[in-house]
Amino acid sequence: MEEPTARRDAAPAGKGRTVRFVQLIAGLVLFGASLALLVRSELGLDPWDVFHQGLSVATGLSIGVCTIAAGVVVLLLWFPLHQRPGVGTVVNVVLVGASLDAILLVLPETDDVALRWTYLVSGILLNGVATGAYIGAGLGPGPRDGLMVGLARGARSIRVVRTAIEVSVLVVGWLLGGTVGIGTVLFALSIGPIVHLALPAFSHDRRPPDRTGGGS
Repeated sequence: MEEPTARRDAAPAGKGRTVRFVQLIAGLVLFGASLALLVRSELGLDPWDVFHQGLSVATGLSIGVCTIAAGVVVLLLWFPLHQRPGVGTVVNVVLVGASLDAILLVLPETDDVALRWTYLVSGILLNGVATGAYIGAGLGPGPRDGLMVGLARGARSIRVVRTAIEVSVLVVGWLLGGTVGIGTVLFALSIGPIVHLALPAFSHDRRPPDRTGGGS
């Protein structure tokens, strides 16, 4: 499961915190649903979700539980890096994994190639829209993005740090049994542009979007 790096903490003019919180919740639930579509496609996941799926294969726990557990560990790493989580960061840790597991319970597996490709394309598009919604709410970045921002402080490039972390979790996840495939490549190539298009529709901060890649 990949996460966006963005700071959107300015108070929205004429819109209450409640509106932003509802937008956050909707975005995170849809984010979990998008991951369920990618899982059911069996055509490849984003790097973090390859890792979460690999943990699921290795431990026998559900992928949602593994997503939550990994999020908690990553969030704990914020503190020595002097990162400050927002309410959205904490909600993200629990809600994405819970939504992922809930949707997987009702979304059928399939051997139909056309349907699997439909799952994949729908999952990538929904992920981009959901990411725009929860970033645009401005209530805190995802835990994995905060980790990348903290590690990238100083002279280090956030792109270098992001790439190093995502390659690492991708390889470990694949070795543990996570699914890497054409979907992994398509996600990497398309998620940034999709979020870039979606974010202005949801943003309560009208500055140009700060976006370095997809994820939770």
